[in-house]
Amino acid sequence: MGDKFFNLKDLRGKLSENHYKMTPQRKEILQIFIENKNDHHLSAEEVYEILKTKDFDFGLATVYRNVELLSSLGILSRVNFDDGRTRYELNSADPRTHQHHHLICLKCRKIIEFEEDLLENLEKVINEKSGFDIVNHEVKFYGYCSDCKGTK
Repeated sequence: MGDKFFNLKDLRGKLSENHYKMTPQRKEILQIFIENKNDHHLSAEEVYEILKTKDFDFGLATVYRNVELLSSLGILSRVNFDDGRTRYELNSADPRTHQHHHLICLKCRKIIEFEEDLLENLEKVINEKSGFDIVNHEVKFYGYCSDCKGTK
């Protein structure tokens, strides 16, 4: 992705703007998302497991609180793939950048990111007809990946 993602300096600024402090927990959690931005649909439980492999002793409740805080500050995006687990991904630092779309395989549950934004014309029509000013959208497509479509 060519987007400029949030980094630790951005996190420090966002926290400070909102009267929060940079804590070792927040720093490490964001670092995990930075290190995993190519495979970045991480649940709080997965972040917790990664922290344990790095010998950090944060409780799961601490991870939950901090990913929710980072999400509320716009550093992370909450993503729900209808599988009972909330995941998070690192946001672009540019608020004008649309989020990518997700292709979800109904058989193997693989999640494929689709970068091309084909909805700009639709957004323009919606704005012209309704006066609604769209700033972003989220699209999920359900089907079968190339590995699974022949074995449905």
